[in-house]
Amino acid sequence: MHELLLLHGALGSKEQFTGLEKALGDSFKVHTLNFSGHGSRPSHMHAFTIQNFAHEVLDWMNEHYIQTINIFGYSMGGYVALWLARFYPERVGKIFTLGTKLKWNDEEAEKEIKLLNPEKALEKVPAFAQLLAERHGEHEWKSVMSKTALLMKDLAHTHLSDQDFIKIHHPVLLGRGGLDNMVSFDETDYVHHLLKNSAFKIYENVAHPIESVPVTLLSREIENFFLHK
Repeated sequence: MHELLLLHGALGSKEQFTGLEKALGDSFKVHTLNFSGHGSRPSHMHAFTIQNFAHEVLDWMNEHYIQTINIFGYSMGGYVALWLARFYPERVGKIFTLGTKLKWNDEEAEKEIKLLNPEKALEKVPAFAQLLAERHGEHEWKSVMSKTALLMKDLAHTHLSDQDFIKIHHPVLLGRGGLDNMVSFDETDYVHHLLKNSAFKIYENVAHPIESVPVTLLSREIENFFLHK
């Protein structure tokens, strides 16, 4: 049976994939993991960075004696998968990203950082703050949000360049929701043309949150991409 790793996004956790795991259970041996500091996994001493999260995936693969694996990455998880493909190409097979922001600079980072203030979240979107508290812990969610803001700041200067994308030869499907207000059509299309072996697909009526994607749609797309040549 094909093995598949699902990687969650920023502020997320593997629990968001519960329905998807069940839907894919007959077609794949599905694996999930929490990046450190997310969900029920304690935070390591190191900062949140794409490089550190990529090494956590490699550590997980080594612990499970997995040499190469296909990856579905939502949002930040997709960026981690592409980072692995660029710098550890032999460890990754096919990659399917959804809602992955691919353009990073100071301006783009600042736009995202403005949305990552814990006190403003409590004031403006208390329901979202409560969701994060339930997901990461009452005493941890603010730290997760603050560390994620620093990750965005790091991405402004430490990100995949045009030349990095050109050097990725893996089969890649770049997915974007038609209603995604975080990831633009232009940035996704731009990287699609840099990658040597990619497809770009838009899912109408889908916004950025993974919860906005019907499980039946996503599981079908995953099966079509990873099980067929």
